[in-house]
Amino acid sequence: MFALGFPLLLVPFAIYNIVAFLMPGVSWTGTLATVHMKSGADWAMSGGDILITFAILLLFVEMLKVVRIGSRGVVDHGLALLLFVAMLAEFVLVSQVASATFFLLLVLSFFDVLGGFTLALRSERPNVVVESSEPLPETVEPATEIITPAPKNSEHVPS
Repeated sequence: MFALGFPLLLVPFAIYNIVAFLMPGVSWTGTLATVHMKSGADWAMSGGDILITFAILLLFVEMLKVVRIGSRGVVDHGLALLLFVAMLAEFVLVSQVASATFFLLLVLSFFDVLGGFTLALRSERPNVVVESSEPLPETVEPATEIITPAPKNSEHVPS
């Protein structure tokens, strides 16, 4: 599965950047859909809400990937750290991403890095011991002497 080799939170980061830089008039707070609730209230969903929900689902998948054994896990953690640093730098330096939606994506990326390293350190890996395939030498010699039990009756004493 190719998705295991890179941080999945790169997807919402890329979606945000595509919308922010290629469609500058689009607002993350504008209503995309309205759901009429049973209580009579209307729930307005914005693009930012949907993107954050998608990112939370991807963060869950990232946490499932943490328990994987091997060097790909270390590479994945390193790439997640690089993604967090890039997002932090972009948040501080670029005016188009100064929004609550991007800040929440940044927080999710931070928890991906922090949780990934913490869970990887705390997960117990099984210790694998490889033994030799050579047969064990036989150290026990077969018994050649037959031992008979002593009689239960102590009246007869040999002289």
